[in-house]
Amino acid sequence: MGEMDQPTKAEAEAETPTTVEITLNGKTIHRPDVPAHFMRLKPVDGHVRIQHGDTVLVETSRAIRLTEVGRDVYDPVIYVPKDDVAVDLNAVTDKSSKCPLKGQASYFAFAGVSPIAWQYAHPFGFAAELADLIAFYPNQVTTIEIGADASQPETSG
Repeated sequence: MGEMDQPTKAEAEAETPTTVEITLNGKTIHRPDVPAHFMRLKPVDGHVRIQHGDTVLVETSRAIRLTEVGRDVYDPVIYVPKDDVAVDLNAVTDKSSKCPLKGQASYFAFAGVSPIAWQYAHPFGFAAELADLIAFYPNQVTTIEIGADASQPETSG
């Protein structure tokens, strides 16, 4: 501290929190009690195929990319309509979690991999768009995106 216990200008500036305002285009959902925790849903332009080994789990042109900002900027996740899943997934009954932005998650297994996917079947009202969507763990599957103007597929997993 400076003279007479008053902070110097540099000390005062260092203690002042910085506020950053951002504006996003598209569908952005903010957590009501913590607006800095938010997610953005954006349709994937093109076709998505998700495979486990040689088995095609999903073929869809209705995938959604979810990007979330909370304590960190999380890796984007591709969600697909549950109706587009081409295989039977088994419910995992001994695992659950709750996201303060999305709600209670349920998990699924396939071919001995548990969990391989998750879903927010009954999300919070402000995240209702996730209700009929399912996501797969990228380290358990191969995701291939083929965009309308892509010369080659993008692959992850």
